[in-house]
Amino acid sequence: MKKLYRSKDAMIGGVCAGIAEYLGIDKTVVRVGYAILTLITGGVLGILAYIICMFVMPLDDDIIDG
Repeated sequence: MKKLYRSKDAMIGGVCAGIAEYLGIDKTVVRVGYAILTLITGGVLGILAYIICMFVMPLDDDIIDG
């Protein structure tokens, strides 16, 4: 089963890279989509969502396969 987590391959917090790994797509596509969403919403929604995801999503090292 796939798990959503922040990736160690990160530019800032690993949120976009983790989402890309979960969806099986390129990290650049997710990062560009995030940047467009942030610009369209005036920055508030995108930045707030990223910060929330940084605290909610576990880091890659915290995942224990059982």
